Amino acid sequence: DVGFFARSAPSPRALSRGHGAAGIRAAASARSFQIDFERDCFRKDGAPFRYVSGSVHYARVPRPAWRDRLLRLYMAGLNAVQVYVPWNYHEPQPGVYEFTGDRDVEAFLDLAAELGLLVILRPGPYICAEWEMGGLPAWLLWKADIILRSSDPAYLAAVDAWLHVLLPKIKPRLYQHGGNIISVQVENEYGSYYACDLSYLQHLLGTFRALLGPEVLLFTTDGAQMEELRCGTLQGLYATIDFGPDSNVTEAFGAQRHIEPRGPLVNSEYYTGWLDYWGGPHASTSATLVAQGLTSMLQLGANVNMYMFHGGTNFAYWSGADFKDQYKPVTTSYDYDAPLSEAGDPTEKLFAIRTVISKVLSLTGGGAYADLLDVLDVLSPSGPIQSQFPLIFEAVKQAHGFMLYRTQLPRDILTPATLSAPPRSVCDRGYVMLQKEYQGTLERDGQTELRVKGKAGDTLDVLLENMGRISFGANFSDFKGLLGNLSLDSRPLSKWLIYPLAIDAAIQQGWPHAALPKSSCRGRAGPAFYTGTFETPDIAWDTFVKFPGWSKGQLWINGFNLGRYWPHQGPQQTLFVPGSILHVGCPNNITVLELEGAPPNPFLLFLDQPLFNRTLSHSPLDKE
Repeated sequence: DVGFFARSAPSPRALSRGHGAAGIRAAASARSFQIDFERDCFRKDGAPFRYVSGSVHYARVPRPAWRDRLLRLYMAGLNAVQVYVPWNYHEPQPGVYEFTGDRDVEAFLDLAAELGLLVILRPGPYICAEWEMGGLPAWLLWKADIILRSSDPAYLAAVDAWLHVLLPKIKPRLYQHGGNIISVQVENEYGSYYACDLSYLQHLLGTFRALLGPEVLLFTTDGAQMEELRCGTLQGLYATIDFGPDSNVTEAFGAQRHIEPRGPLVNSEYYTGWLDYWGGPHASTSATLVAQGLTSMLQLGANVNMYMFHGGTNFAYWSGADFKDQYKPVTTSYDYDAPLSEAGDPTEKLFAIRTVISKVLSLTGGGAYADLLDVLDVLSPSGPIQSQFPLIFEAVKQAHGFMLYRTQLPRDILTPATLSAPPRSVCDRGYVMLQKEYQGTLERDGQTELRVKGKAGDTLDVLLENMGRISFGANFSDFKGLLGNLSLDSRPLSKWLIYPLAIDAAIQQGWPHAALPKSSCRGRAGPAFYTGTFETPDIAWDTFVKFPGWSKGQLWINGFNLGRYWPHQGPQQTLFVPGSILHVGCPNNITVLELEGAPPNPFLLFLDQPLFNRTLSHSPLDKE
């Protein structure tokens, strides 16, 4: 699977492996990530900042798939990834450390930086995460009387030894030192543990400060119950909470406010789904419910991390267990009903979440955009044909595609007048613009009237689309274009300029990628071109492209016209992309002509199978 999204490209800067902090401090002297207690927000480099993050566990994803999963998270609109570090994954025996291959946490963090993602790091030492022993090494139990997660000297000695190995790898990657780690959690949900040993938390705080420095933002995470917050929080550690979409958002954040009267609201674990136990039902949380909860939190200005964004797999023996009146072992799959499935495929939940995020974070950029009306010189190089009345496609020897009909309003229309076409004279769809503002669509067997108003001399444009000539079932020639004249309040319009559009020829000659189209600041309704690029993996496979939130239009990849898309009409939701038209090792150019209106933050998604039999009424994800 590959993804094309019109979001600004990730920064090409990748942190070099094995560097020290001194090498990058000079260029990063102004970098800071802090809490503004007066304005109840984070500040990044002095400016107000909010994160919308998602959890991805590198230990649950094969290393070759890391880039794919993180890129999908980035393209979903998230600006940060939350990362657990399982201690037992890296120290399988006392003093034996593994940080290569799938265990190369530094490579994962650097990859996130390369892709433009900030990191919220959760190094434990206890992480829970439904991971074997919550990330604590089983060899700790070789000392039978050890008291885990406490001030027990034997436990603290092991913790300190581990942190002195891990945290020096982390320090150069802190945001203040030029890296992408904006905050670090100390322990995890300690308020849910019976010990309630605040001396233990105090010891950890001292160790983290000693090894990471005074500037890094350290925090805790606990459930939104006062008892949990009482035992899980500590002065010097910013207290955040976790809760799911079935919780009362106001009450939950009220609990955080009890501990942190000022500062940013933070849900460090917003549950997009839930885990599965052997012998139990598969957990499922509706996309609608998750999107509603996310909307409520973002409307309050909160920072949110979605747990999980991508769950992955408990390979080998790494799945943990819960004890809730009985022993409940966790399944091998950690799909979690997350927005990105266990195999890395996007779900309906992902699209619902992305739509919510698009309303609060800027996701646009990266691709180029051009109003069709602004590039007529490129699409119709020979210029317009003048005619008193509209001419059909055949009269100007245009076989397929599109033609533009242009005239001017003959008089002031201060109150809306009826723009109408004779029955079955619009062949087959006409997209109407007045002064470049999209007014609506006229159809062959549907709507034949629109209400418009304007001033004398205003430009009226109608883009006519040929949807295909009849091949069976009628005994007449199927001419295309405006077969009859348009009227304003029954008075025929005249003095038309007719532009035959050679869109395919322009795209095959390299437009718009060879010369970027003019950008437009107006709304996204009406006919416009959207362009972008994507790269394939090592082999160019056949694939299918989906159009989340798009309306109707035409798609080209590398100059090849893949056909019409119309997801609102259905049933077809995807277009087939032959692997033979894709390039390997260099960018593939995408051009989309959207006729009615693109989503606020347009992107396309490439899938490994087609989607059919869905229409607007059954496809809430295609609503924007």
